[in-house]
Amino acid sequence: MFKVSEIMTTPPETFSTELQRKVYETFAALEIPFERVDTDPGITMEDCQNIDAKIGVRIVKTIFLCNRQQTVFYLYVTTDDKPFVTRDFCGALGIPRVSFAPADKLWEITGVEVGATTILSAALPQASAARLVMDRSVYESEWFACTDGTATCFVKIKTCDLLDKYLSGKELTVISPDGK
Repeated sequence: MFKVSEIMTTPPETFSTELQRKVYETFAALEIPFERVDTDPGITMEDCQNIDAKIGVRIVKTIFLCNRQQTVFYLYVTTDDKPFVTRDFCGALGIPRVSFAPADKLWEITGVEVGATTILSAALPQASAARLVMDRSVYESEWFACTDGTATCFVKIKTCDLLDKYLSGKELTVISPDGK
């Protein structure tokens, strides 16, 4: 059985990564209230459904992409039920074809391993190398839930706190790749 803790409103006692520490320091500094759950590694869609049920909102899907030369990177946040269609994503941004970025670039730029990709990486200086892109349906939702930079802890915050406080001063492109 997939383990999901009770909801907590305090940071973890110890941090697994530099990003995880930075996320909770940033929440505290910006006075962003959050709820979090500790879990078994949340990798599959079924795992995320168990997490969704506990925290009351759906976990977003965050994809790390790059151009063929691996010189331009994108952190794309979308809903978990939308399939990623390269043609639609590229068309919405007016860019050439992209593909999934390699794991070593994911770690180097966002400070996370595969399975823990999150827009919260934007708090790290090196993450400025990635363009932040968000699906309009996520942008317009009341709540935002994602990993805290690990595959074993998921946080829920108000989307307005993410946009107006956490990502303040960062460029974010909002798209509707499906045309809706």
